Amino acid sequence: MAINQRKILTVVAPFECSWNDDLRFREGGRGCVAFDAFAQNDVTVVFRERVGSQHYHYKRDDSPHYTVIIGSHRNRRLKIEVDGETAVDAAGVDLCCSASTFQSYWICVYDGLISVGKGRNPFQDLCFQWHHSNPNCSVQYVGLSSWDKHVGYRNVQILPPVTLNHSVSLWEHVDHHHRNDGCENGNSKGELVGDTGGEFEASWGGLENYLESWELSDVIFIVGKDEGRAVPAHKVILAASGDFSFTSSGKDVINLHDLSYPVLHAFLQYIYTGHTQISECEVNSLEALSLQFKVTPLLKQCEEIVAHFSIDNRLLDSGKNAEISYVSRVPCIPAFPYGLPINTWKLEQFFLTGKYSDLEIYVGDFIVQSHKVILGLWSAPFSKMFSNGMKESFSSTLPLRDVNPEAFRAMLEFLYTGKLKKEIMGDINTLLLQLLLLADKFGVYLLHQECCKAVLEHLKEDWSYSFDGGHGLPCSSSDSISSVM
Repeated sequence: MAINQRKILTVVAPFECSWNDDLRFREGGRGCVAFDAFAQNDVTVVFRERVGSQHYHYKRDDSPHYTVIIGSHRNRRLKIEVDGETAVDAAGVDLCCSASTFQSYWICVYDGLISVGKGRNPFQDLCFQWHHSNPNCSVQYVGLSSWDKHVGYRNVQILPPVTLNHSVSLWEHVDHHHRNDGCENGNSKGELVGDTGGEFEASWGGLENYLESWELSDVIFIVGKDEGRAVPAHKVILAASGDFSFTSSGKDVINLHDLSYPVLHAFLQYIYTGHTQISECEVNSLEALSLQFKVTPLLKQCEEIVAHFSIDNRLLDSGKNAEISYVSRVPCIPAFPYGLPINTWKLEQFFLTGKYSDLEIYVGDFIVQSHKVILGLWSAPFSKMFSNGMKESFSSTLPLRDVNPEAFRAMLEFLYTGKLKKEIMGDINTLLLQLLLLADKFGVYLLHQECCKAVLEHLKEDWSYSFDGGHGLPCSSSDSISSVM
């Protein structure tokens, strides 16, 4: 698995910090660190863009950084600092230090959303969550620090930036070095404590990062009179959400001169994130726009808001904002396209037909049409490839070497549907293992987790077979593993 881990014990002296090149997120602003620590107080973890020095101290750092302090104020509070300034100072968070035994903690950073929990299974026992409204998306290195007492750290792991709900089942199977230290750390109910604002908000593959972004855009809205304002979007996303009558290739321009920008922003925000808010006096305009482009879920919700105000004999001009969130009718899976007002059948058809595609991928003799925005929202390597000025940024073709065509097509199907075919997951086979390696190569963490989980479950079954009187692994499993090693 793509996990950096330091098993050795690191003791940090007062007012010092331990750094290591291995303790680094694979993607700026997104990652998780899990560790054990013992201390009287102030277990201090720093996240910054570059490695610091041994005598680094976050109070003297003038570069962008986050600092999370567990057991602050004589082991009574949790603190989160942004660039040396206190942003959170919370009591009663159920996070404290121990000077007699190791305690297990995890801290996840995701585009300014900082989540802190405890226990041996990362992402399981969430204790506190806070969102930075102006996130630092370049922090990568993790420093282990202290205040006025020694702090001991061990079993430090850098983990992928996956979402809470989908990760627990996998990490329960991964070896987290069970210890007989008498510490069971963790809220068995998995309750959220502190100012969490409800359940952990899933990240839907990063589509929100492309909201009104010129990166990979292929359609432009012009809103407002006179010169108007240009707002970029992406055909494949919009077409899977409604009916926009785009051309198959090239850049489309949609003129909406009688529409105000806030209405269009709310419209696009709903499609790209699944939620939005708009001034009550503009709900009627949002309803009309939803009707024009047949974004049915948003249209129905606007109609409900208007009807509610009509029943109460109120006018939509109170000056307040109306909040609108998409409610999925299928079980909520923390992956694109689920949880968004996107028609998954349409999206799959675009994958099968290549409609609105802006990329041809060559894998040996296999050629497939795809959409850069879909690849980019799932995969950091693809995103950087298409947007960092590399030759792929300006090309509509992408040759890939040393890639299994069948595994690559299976990965693409997952990116468009969030699902894997049962025949791939049904046994440990060469395709499953090739897919696991491919997901790791392109940073598709959720797919990597699904493959790991399937492999672990099948190995568990095979080991049970062996103990029940079999003679080692069944041939299909051992042959498949040896074929990719």
